[in-house]
Amino acid sequence: MIIAIDGPAGAGKSTVARELSKRLNYKYLDTGAMYRAITFELINRKLEDSEDLEKVFKEIIDSIELDFVDGDIVLNGRILTKEIREPIIDKHVSKAASSKVVRSFLSSEQRKLAINSPNTILEGRDTTTVVCPDAQVKIFLTASLDERARRRYKELLKKDIKIDFEEVKRQIEKRDKSDTTREIGPLKVAEDAVVIDSTEKDVEWVVDKIFSLVRNKRKQLEYN
Repeated sequence: MIIAIDGPAGAGKSTVARELSKRLNYKYLDTGAMYRAITFELINRKLEDSEDLEKVFKEIIDSIELDFVDGDIVLNGRILTKEIREPIIDKHVSKAASSKVVRSFLSSEQRKLAINSPNTILEGRDTTTVVCPDAQVKIFLTASLDERARRRYKELLKKDIKIDFEEVKRQIEKRDKSDTTREIGPLKVAEDAVVIDSTEKDVEWVVDKIFSLVRNKRKQLEYN
């Protein structure tokens, strides 16, 4: 079974997907981390302000290897955790997300990873509409802008990353606009997705709700 979770930045997709994967013993695939890893490489090469980003991204894609180990993204053999959650990545990740060459490459890679693993949970911003439109369970996880900004702000503080709350909120708002208006794979609710608003809800509540949906879907598949 493939479970796909879409939603805007800060909605809790990664946390929920990780916990759900543990409960179900499913493989966890953080598609957003793949875009962040490519953004990390872009910045590492000091090419984030290049006038021809499509050419730069093509060169990056042709020279890197991406993989996952225990849910963490691996770039050329290096596990990236905190590095891809830095504010500098937040600032530039929309460049990778809006790139035709990057989206085409990563969508294909993500689809292969999901198909090759019998039980997978994918989370990102186009997993239910582009990457795995045939997923058996589709979730659109959302929350209010203020709630998502607070979560992101607390996450950064725990990592000793100093940043103003209003700046975090502005970055998320900017990312929302970029995600919903981009030409390729814009963020939107799939027609058959279940919308879950996690505002003022804890992780356990959301995981329980999705777990119940998965259990019901399993029963339907067994009867069919």
